[in-house]
Amino acid sequence: MANHKSSKKRARQAIVRNERNTSKRTAVKTAVKNVRNAIEAGKKEEASTLLVTAQKLLGRLAKHGVIKTNTAGRKTSRLANQINKL
Repeated sequence: MANHKSSKKRARQAIVRNERNTSKRTAVKTAVKNVRNAIEAGKKEEASTLLVTAQKLLGRLAKHGVIKTNTAGRKTSRLANQINKL
């Protein structure tokens, strides 16, 4: 349990950041799932437009340190490769 004023503030900030990061991660998972569903359905144009939004979200999370940069790059690369195979 936090005893000092600064550590109490840090605990409050950690809770807020955890909620924010969790919601952003969930949004990215949904965007990636939408791209994968479009790929499975064979809709290349729809998948490529959805990929752009997923790339933006992944890049933003990587920039803010919610996910690692290499993870974002790997996910976008694999999705792009799957779209190009269609």
